[in-house]
Amino acid sequence: MRKGTLTLLGILFFTAAQAQYDNFAIGFKLGEPTGVNIRKYFNNINALDLTFGTYGGIIGNNRDYRQGEYKNVGLAVQVHYLWHTPLFNSDAVHLYYGFGGQVNQRKYYHSGVTPYEKALALGGSLLGGFEYFLPDGRLSIFLEGGTYMEVMPSPFFFSPNISGGLRLNL
Repeated sequence: MRKGTLTLLGILFFTAAQAQYDNFAIGFKLGEPTGVNIRKYFNNINALDLTFGTYGGIIGNNRDYRQGEYKNVGLAVQVHYLWHTPLFNSDAVHLYYGFGGQVNQRKYYHSGVTPYEKALALGGSLLGGFEYFLPDGRLSIFLEGGTYMEVMPSPFFFSPNISGGLRLNL
């Protein structure tokens, strides 16, 4: 009975150790934005990537904006549709790229006026990155970059999106 259980556990572990792309991944990213990252793989080519977190803490929380400035870190939700592919025919290193949108909420201070208003912003974003799957296939490290272009309320306000982090592939 013990040998059978150990064999079954070994088979389950070996199966789980392979990088699987029809599953979820959950992790943490540090950068712009910083927060919890969830990824759903649809097949060996596509994925949906979602980040909930903060925005403005790394690049700068005191930036010119419209006729005033941001003076704080805000909340952000970012969603991207991605394509991913092995780099150099390796299952360990993947390249990914895609497009999506971002919603931010920060305090906006008008020029010369102390009170602020909560500014809700919406825009599009582009993203690209590299992901390295550690030998067990479940944990990955990533580095990504892109840009965010606001559509409203300040069209053509650009901000870089640069981050890195860890993901556990379930």
